[in-house]
Amino acid sequence: MNNNQGQLYIVSTPIGNLDDITFRAINTLKMVDIVAAEDTRRTRELLNHFDIKTKTISCNEFSSESKISYLISELLNGKNIAVVSDAGTPIISDPGALLIKEAIKNNINIVGIPGACAAINAIVLSGIDSRKFTFVGFLSEDNKKRKMQIDDLKLTTGAIVFYISSHNLKKDIKTLIDEYGEDAIASLSREMTKKFEETVRGTLSDIYKYLNDKEIRGEFVLVLEGITQKNKRAMEKEKWLQMDINSHLKYYLDTGISEKEALKKIASDRDVSKSEIYKLLKVK
Repeated sequence: MNNNQGQLYIVSTPIGNLDDITFRAINTLKMVDIVAAEDTRRTRELLNHFDIKTKTISCNEFSSESKISYLISELLNGKNIAVVSDAGTPIISDPGALLIKEAIKNNINIVGIPGACAAINAIVLSGIDSRKFTFVGFLSEDNKKRKMQIDDLKLTTGAIVFYISSHNLKKDIKTLIDEYGEDAIASLSREMTKKFEETVRGTLSDIYKYLNDKEIRGEFVLVLEGITQKNKRAMEKEKWLQMDINSHLKYYLDTGISEKEALKKIASDRDVSKSEIYKLLKVK
């Protein structure tokens, strides 16, 4: 890194309650030359609240290549820039990734200023085991793609975290009910850190029914309990049992492993002895 270059700061901002901003975030936003914001109007409200006069410039998913190039050139010329989203931690289902990638290509130093994140806050409120979690973000608006996204999660253990906008809330929860069943354990959080913060816990069916007589506004975070390791093994076994034994063998041989190792894996997948697999394949 050239010592004359500026630094790019990824600054987390409050997801609701302005008291959640860190001293370091405030100092960084005051110190930098430019704040690259998802929505300059939203960010200006935050900056005004803390009497921060720094220049803002928009940087969102619609930003042109020339806008990104301008910001990179400013960094290369020694200007310090902070990236912020409308709320929470930038890049987490928010714009800014392209600017980060270009900064990395140009060997610009990047500094993270940690703080609030809606996904993490919802996980700790959920009561669901979070020793392992998978962050999904927003499901696709396209029905086919949304179905594929959920299918890919079927064997996921631990907590699964979705961001859901108000206009998709009932549709997405109904889709999850269709795929995971009414009794799947979940929690739904909204207005986190604000006056009317609310987290509803129970089954997907409970949550869906709860929403029937509610005004749905804002963005939500749904935390879904993934399958247990025991159920995962059962589902994997069922998948292999639906495949004929020769196709199962070909699947592993195509990965480049030896026939002996492939037979060992097949026996494990089908929960039978290797001798049984030898009989089925008539392998000596």
